[in-house]
Amino acid sequence: MAAGKEIRGKIKSVENTKKITKAMEMVAASKMRKAQDRMRAARPYAEKIRSLAANLSTATPEYKHPFMVKNDGAKTAGFIVITTDKGLCGGLNTNVLRAVTAKLRELEGQGIRSEAVAIGNKGFGFLNRIGAPVVSHVTQLGDRPALERLIGPVKVLLDAYAEGRLSAVYLCYTRFINTMRQEPMVQQLLPLSAEEMEVRQGEHGWDYLYEPDAPTVINDLLLRYVEALAYQAVAENMGSEQSARMVAMKSATDNAGNVIAELKLVYNKTRQAAITKELSEIVAGAAAV
Repeated sequence: MAAGKEIRGKIKSVENTKKITKAMEMVAASKMRKAQDRMRAARPYAEKIRSLAANLSTATPEYKHPFMVKNDGAKTAGFIVITTDKGLCGGLNTNVLRAVTAKLRELEGQGIRSEAVAIGNKGFGFLNRIGAPVVSHVTQLGDRPALERLIGPVKVLLDAYAEGRLSAVYLCYTRFINTMRQEPMVQQLLPLSAEEMEVRQGEHGWDYLYEPDAPTVINDLLLRYVEALAYQAVAENMGSEQSARMVAMKSATDNAGNVIAELKLVYNKTRQAAITKELSEIVAGAAAV
């Protein structure tokens, strides 16, 4: 029964794996609800500041912030790549990194170099492997992303664009659609345009009184606006991560159950064959006597 003992060992091993994946599924489900609440809580602020920035851009045509001016002479593009710190979340990271790779190749074909900011361990490792210049990175954000930790790395690309060294800045993340669906996104963050910032514009116009002056107010507001977009992207990515991990662990748990059922069937067949063989030998021995 050496084969039977080996099969019993495999069944025990798969059962232990099934317990782990089931526990991870339950943890991911709990974190998913919290991440989705955090993501939905950030959306009203992002939408409001988007509308306000659009109104300001049309109400003050005499001043153009550097974020709204195209740098056609620059031959370098910036990428903010947002991924997870941990794995076991299906194809979440693979899909967004595949989209990033396609965009990098497209820009390379146009003679435009690239540099990147990595938010998350998986993206940081991927960018290093493909040889993309990483100007800054941040990892281990935890379950509650802090805006203070995101501002520093993102500001490196924002300052480079304001100085005219970058032709564009792209925001790459996974957008949360629902529990079963997450969509990889590569969006142009800079240069901004009134159409990109606009949510809903009415027929009436807006006029503002600025204190101390329009450039100071608009500079601070657009910087907060871009930072809010980056934070919202991180929140969306974290919600997508927990949803993808819950689905992946549920699938792994179901697959483990199927493997256990198949192994038990093989074990029973092996055991029955051994019993039948022993009975046959007994009967043959009795007949010989």
